[in-house]
Amino acid sequence: MAEAPATPRSPLAGLAGALAGAQAGGVTLTERPARARLNLRLDPEDEEALAAAAAVLGAALPLAPNTAASAGDRTVLWLGPDEWLVTGPAAEADMLTGALAGRHHAITDVSAMYATLALSGANAREVLMKGCRLDLHPRAFAAGTCVQTALARAQVILHRSGNGQTYEITVRNSFSVYLATWLLDAMAEYRPA
Repeated sequence: MAEAPATPRSPLAGLAGALAGAQAGGVTLTERPARARLNLRLDPEDEEALAAAAAVLGAALPLAPNTAASAGDRTVLWLGPDEWLVTGPAAEADMLTGALAGRHHAITDVSAMYATLALSGANAREVLMKGCRLDLHPRAFAAGTCVQTALARAQVILHRSGNGQTYEITVRNSFSVYLATWLLDAMAEYRPA
């Protein structure tokens, strides 16, 4: 009898209790549910490839540095001049591969590599500023902006989502417990005494 495929286990499962109650003075920390993540590389000058990818994703690939595009449950983050991180339904890899057939491209499934945390609320920016050297003021890091940076010495992809009050922090699994613990500690000053 064939066994059912194993359900992926979050690297943050050991912190589930702490994350469930991670709310302090206008700041909330949660783990985002696991989603498919694809690293997409293609020539940004190839308009037909860009159009084919946009048709599958429902959104044009962002071409401006450090920007993101969203459509439904999909998000596309600009990582470099010819590189994007696509998050969304798992079936997209096959659909993208088919749509880009014959075009110079690379699609790598990196779903099992990352965990994503969401930090939201009125004091979220202040918490992040404790460990990030970027200017996170809304005039410099507006909603829809994404960047690869260091947060508390961990390499992350930081995305300020469309609502402007939530920062999605994508981190390698091997650093996820460290970073979640650091964020919980950084939120401590906002907890009532």
